[in-house]
Amino acid sequence: MIDARAAFLPPPAATLVRLLGGTLRLRVEGADALVPLWAAARPMIYCVWHGRILMTPWLNARLRRTHGARTVSVLASRSRDGSLVSGYVGRFGLDVVRAPSSRGGPTALRALVTAVRGGRDVCLVPDGPRGPRGQLGPGVVALAGLTGAPVVPLGFAARPANRLATWDAFMVPVPFARAAAVFGAATTVARDVDFELARKDVERRLDEVTATADRLVGA
Repeated sequence: MIDARAAFLPPPAATLVRLLGGTLRLRVEGADALVPLWAAARPMIYCVWHGRILMTPWLNARLRRTHGARTVSVLASRSRDGSLVSGYVGRFGLDVVRAPSSRGGPTALRALVTAVRGGRDVCLVPDGPRGPRGQLGPGVVALAGLTGAPVVPLGFAARPANRLATWDAFMVPVPFARAAAVFGAATTVARDVDFELARKDVERRLDEVTATADRLVGA
């Protein structure tokens, strides 16, 4: 049976976000350094904190037009919530990597490895879906080590913006807000690296680009 939410919510949500994005005074930093990688079709692993993900599908669609960015794939479970995610990001032309929700991380990791080795860029939310907020889980580092694909942290901020009373303080920009998207340097993770040190390094770099985005909008 088709979930009514998955059928009816994504289209209006995507329309509202697209309209909202059109009003933002957006500043993008770090994208020019990625243009050669996009042109070479080298798969990359993007990561962004859960509370800053609302505008990322719209941002990818915009950068495909302005910078030649590649279509990004996102992970979604085969649950009802995953169907909502799939329907929403699909409205912006993004692909979806589906994984069974009942089998946990290993199955999802295998699906992502297959996607990256097949030449697809992926975007992960390393503190999702339920937190703890701002703590990088193991998926990004494990995926990077297994595939050799570089990790690119992405920070997004807007001011003024509403912060929802959720575990991730989910950010919803106000129309005509100042906004900033900051891409960090693409960095590979060696297969034999100390896992915890690599995890902390990616977490630090993701915090840095997020803080830079906040500063750019005066937050």
